[in-house]
Amino acid sequence: MTHDSASSPVALVTGGSRGIGLGITERLLADGYRVSILATRPEPADVLDPLRELAGDPARVRYVQGSVADPADHARYVEDAVEAWGRLDLLVNNAGVAPSVRADILEATTESFDRVIGINLRGPYFLTQLFANRVLALRDDAVVPAADSPAAPLRPLATIVNVSSTSAVTVSVNRGDYCLSKAGVGMATQLFAARLAPEGIVVYEVRPGIIETDMTAGVKGKYDAFFADGNVPIARWGRPSDVAGAVAILASGQIPYSTGEVVNVDGGFHIPTL
Repeated sequence: MTHDSASSPVALVTGGSRGIGLGITERLLADGYRVSILATRPEPADVLDPLRELAGDPARVRYVQGSVADPADHARYVEDAVEAWGRLDLLVNNAGVAPSVRADILEATTESFDRVIGINLRGPYFLTQLFANRVLALRDDAVVPAADSPAAPLRPLATIVNVSSTSAVTVSVNRGDYCLSKAGVGMATQLFAARLAPEGIVVYEVRPGIIETDMTAGVKGKYDAFFADGNVPIARWGRPSDVAGAVAILASGQIPYSTGEVVNVDGGFHIPTL
């Protein structure tokens, strides 16, 4: 990709300024994307300055302060990118939270449940809806051939990647709300993959395992021992760059006849073993 080209693809990465999301942002910029980040904190110069240097052009990085849990922020976020760059190619639903307190499901609170579900599932679900509708409106305005037309390009019209978690299929009885939110993301991936395939939009799920971020810093000792005990075939912590590599492959347009796929980035943890 030509990094300074006005035709460079545009990616939206929620939670793209820290942890896994930052790794994804860095990889996409290196691959030639223009990237817009949605995050809740005020614009972090210590993060954005290096990203703009990596991009080679400050105009290739945008930052919108807002919450993925708020549909009004969705609209501001998507329209900011369209107004700046005139196109949408990739949505990475990455933003997510762990419960504030790891509580046994017999003691869990509705407040924690609503917060986690709102950010991890409800938010991405409706941001995906908005993104897809906006992509289709841009397509119609540009008179791009329909996906089932013989003249339609093989490359997808757009790509959506949902970052879930091994917790979608791995039980943690002290994080029930988190597990349910990620299982829901898995079903949302299948739903949108089926609905958007006729429109030329492909949808994938990337399912990270134990990744070294600020979210897992508080349980480092537990997982160090987990790796040492041989519970993961590739016996090391995952890195944000590991997840970013999977996102980059899925976003590359090289597998246009696949949608709804799940890519595990977990060192083989999902493999049942005796």
